[in-house]
Amino acid sequence: MPELTGKLDTLVNGPEGLPPFDGEAWERVDWRHHEGQVRRLRSRIFKAVQEGDWPLARNLQKLMLRSWSNTLVNVRQVTQRNMGRTTAGIDGLVALTSQARAEMAVQVHASIGSHQPSPVRRVYIPKARDKAKMRPLGIPVMRWSRSGRPGSSPDRMGSGRAAAATTR
Repeated sequence: MPELTGKLDTLVNGPEGLPPFDGEAWERVDWRHHEGQVRRLRSRIFKAVQEGDWPLARNLQKLMLRSWSNTLVNVRQVTQRNMGRTTAGIDGLVALTSQARAEMAVQVHASIGSHQPSPVRRVYIPKARDKAKMRPLGIPVMRWSRSGRPGSSPDRMGSGRAAAATTR
């Protein structure tokens, strides 16, 4: 039995316990299994909300956010299935290869809990029925930096709008 050192076991409680995941592993993923896991968890959340069990619903939502299956299914949705998968967001990144998708999944999963929502890249596209009119389309960011903010660069801290306003 391992000795207790006063710290939580990261193999159980964090993303550090993930096996090495690369492009070959992405190709071997059992998508039916992971989609089933996500579907069952979504149905449990739905049922808890319908029954008014808010603490259970909140706990299941937290579990969903930490789920490796949820991360894989969502990265696959954004990088493989969506029609806009070849369009870069405001970070300028597109994950078109299995290796890039695998790296994206690991990076997204490792940044769980540190992510701060960011604005999406706003693009205007023609409406389906009236091509003369335009509608907004939001394209999400796929890159997270070590600071946990999408698109931010640790070596460019202080180069935002506020810093630009003070230097003028």
